[in-house]
Amino acid sequence: MNAIAFATAIAFAAPQAERRLPRQNQVGAVPLPQTIAVKYTEEEAEYLSMRPLVRQTFRAGELVDMIVQVAGKDSARVQQILRAGTVVFHSFRYWWQGFEPDVAALAEILAKYPDSDPARPFRAADCAEVILESSGSPPRHSLRITPESAAKAHPLRKIARAIRRQPSFWQVLMNFADDAHPRYREYSYTRRADLYSIALNPAQIARLAHEAADHAPRSLRAELLEPPAISQIVFLCPRPTN
Repeated sequence: MNAIAFATAIAFAAPQAERRLPRQNQVGAVPLPQTIAVKYTEEEAEYLSMRPLVRQTFRAGELVDMIVQVAGKDSARVQQILRAGTVVFHSFRYWWQGFEPDVAALAEILAKYPDSDPARPFRAADCAEVILESSGSPPRHSLRITPESAAKAHPLRKIARAIRRQPSFWQVLMNFADDAHPRYREYSYTRRADLYSIALNPAQIARLAHEAADHAPRSLRAELLEPPAISQIVFLCPRPTN
């Protein structure tokens, strides 16, 4: 190639390279903004809501946390909701200016959330709540029991139970779980706990009713002894914090 041809080639290539550079540097995804302006109102089905619109400022992590509780730790799904700029959470609809999040920045936030772990064994010591559920999806009826609610009783009844060395109703539920071996279901981002469940058979339902009559506080006894077809029991076990 002679000098003239070479110079011509360089002169032609330089503008082409300059024209390509802007395309290479175009910004599609953006880092997650530090704060996000959000509006929300109560979600009302089938007709236009007349409820007041509330404005609030979220940090990026707070907005992602709300979305994770709805969609789980699914990066593609979380990205889709951030782009759409709307989500329904606890009967409220939230809106914001949709944006394309930076994948690496989003992955850094999502990495802080636990993954489901089917190999994780049930440990009664980790259980923080028990839910008795009827059939149906979602269940038509549920009764939530915590160690505190299971321990409520008249002071004289507590003394009598201690003298007789009777177990609390919470201890009864944990003994029931140890005997029945709950099955791992999933990690719940809404409840921030691993969920284990037992599909109850008639004999187990009868056992629970009998033990509730003997050990449950009066405030729970009525609901436990007349359950609307309780079909399963769910155990919530939060992960230990480091």
